[in-house]
Amino acid sequence: MTKKIAPPPQPQEDEMSFLDHLEELRWHLIRATLSVVIAASVAFLAKGFIFDVLLFGPSRGNFFSYDVLCRLSTMVGIDGGFCFDEMPFSIQSRTMGGQFSAHIWTSITAGFIIAFPYVIYEFWKFVAPAMRDTERRYAKGFIFVTSLLFFLGVLFGYYVVTPLSINFLGKYQVSESVINQFDIGSYISLVRASVIATGLIFELPIVIYFLTKVGVVTPDFLKKYRKFALVIVLIISAIITPPDIVSQIIVAVPVLILYEVSIYISKFIYKREIKTKK
Repeated sequence: MTKKIAPPPQPQEDEMSFLDHLEELRWHLIRATLSVVIAASVAFLAKGFIFDVLLFGPSRGNFFSYDVLCRLSTMVGIDGGFCFDEMPFSIQSRTMGGQFSAHIWTSITAGFIIAFPYVIYEFWKFVAPAMRDTERRYAKGFIFVTSLLFFLGVLFGYYVVTPLSINFLGKYQVSESVINQFDIGSYISLVRASVIATGLIFELPIVIYFLTKVGVVTPDFLKKYRKFALVIVLIISAIITPPDIVSQIIVAVPVLILYEVSIYISKFIYKREIKTKK
């Protein structure tokens, strides 16, 4: 009696090779980039609103944040220099392609901010197959929370960090003989850096979530190095804000709150991972 030889196991249809993963990643990146380009095109056409209202808003004395800061400083009896009618500087374009270049890069930045939820959606679609079915159910919540934190960071950068920086640097003089006349590229770079940097900093809980899942950090690790985190936060605050204590504290407080929230998130994910492995 001949013994039947079992056929070799067939590869599962859902298994993908390394090159297949690269191809899949390529299409996710293409779709994400295309969304940014489309949003940037819309922003390019909305030149008047983007520049006159949004970008140059913090350069005017009647900007919303200055009014709020002026009232707060008056209430507490501190002269913070936020009560004024006009900024003592002008914005100029000193190169032939300066304004066009500023228009292009500003549109790209605005396109990235507008399309951020879809970019996150494409990222989630790429990593979702490697997750459990229970974790995939949180897709909508993940995209919402990630986008919400980013937009809150952008708003914080625009209404808090940017006015503080412009108010300090725009008024700063080493001598009355020197007049502040800023190039448009320099001004827009400051606004762009303030907005994008705070938007990404506000993603700290999401970063901690993934680092905890892959075992890079633990709640005990975050608690142990809380003091070092405080120093790092203060350094970051000093980099993206003017060199005065009040501005640094204003920026540092929400980041420290996010760090504490990240500890609780890490604790929750860490316990759930331990239960899953048992």
